[in-house]
Amino acid sequence: MATIDLTTPGPVAEGTLEGLPRRLALTRPELEFLAESAGGAPLPFAPEDPTPSAAANAFESRLGQSRGAAEDQSYVEALATLHDPAEGLEKRGLLVDGTADAGVVGALGLLATPAVALDLDVNISGIRARAWHRQRGGAVATLATTDGVVFELAWFEAPHWPAELGRVAGLPDDHVLTDSTVPAAIDLPYELLDAGGEAVRSGRADLLGTIVAHHAGDVRDAAGDAVPDATVSSVISSLVTETQGRLRGLVADIDAGGDVVGVVSWVLLADGWHVLRSHQVDGANRVEVRRVDATELAATLGPILAEVSA
Repeated sequence: MATIDLTTPGPVAEGTLEGLPRRLALTRPELEFLAESAGGAPLPFAPEDPTPSAAANAFESRLGQSRGAAEDQSYVEALATLHDPAEGLEKRGLLVDGTADAGVVGALGLLATPAVALDLDVNISGIRARAWHRQRGGAVATLATTDGVVFELAWFEAPHWPAELGRVAGLPDDHVLTDSTVPAAIDLPYELLDAGGEAVRSGRADLLGTIVAHHAGDVRDAAGDAVPDATVSSVISSLVTETQGRLRGLVADIDAGGDVVGVVSWVLLADGWHVLRSHQVDGANRVEVRRVDATELAATLGPILAEVSA
């Protein structure tokens, strides 16, 4: 398998549009129609049946419609308003005489038979987006959606992958960043982060102080110096109260049976994204919390993807 290096993207040929990413917006019916045209290529997300069961209907008739049921109903209604997929695809030139566009078929084929799979789940201020990136050799295909109704299908050469990953982590234009009390880099015991965060969520400020005192001198700043307990308490509190979003990426080695080989976790705080990197020091589990830009997602995933290609 070819080595995957996202930290130093290779040069892209100049003067040609051939290697540039191609993107299409497709409704779910159009996507499923094209997948069927591509030999029944399976899509990376699990089929969902939003139709409520008879038991669910019986409960709702007595107790009222739940929020989840209302969302499911809205989803069904949205799909029902969409045009015939074949007709829409023909108008856009993606289906000619019953034959789907070769580029689309190739992208769907890559989504179905990759060597490496990367699943990304992003939630920013309550808006959730999911993206599936699939790679084999020098080609990458991606599928993304925020509502399960409209999807973006894209395919491109591997050197464009870092920039495409940056798009996934990019913040909305209207998202306002402010100062954060969490430093640019800090390293702390996992037990402290876990128990301290739960104390904050439970409103137990007194318990947080006890937990922090138990780990006195064990929290380090970027220079490796111990962080005072008062600062640690403030940092733990801010990691909970400032959180405005999360990003999670799972990398799987498909050629080796589909096992997950690594996970990347980011948290969106007041000043932007921070990566949570777990590691061990003298057998103890620790977490490094470090400020990152959206463009660093590729570099964060690089070491994990390198394991897949080793």
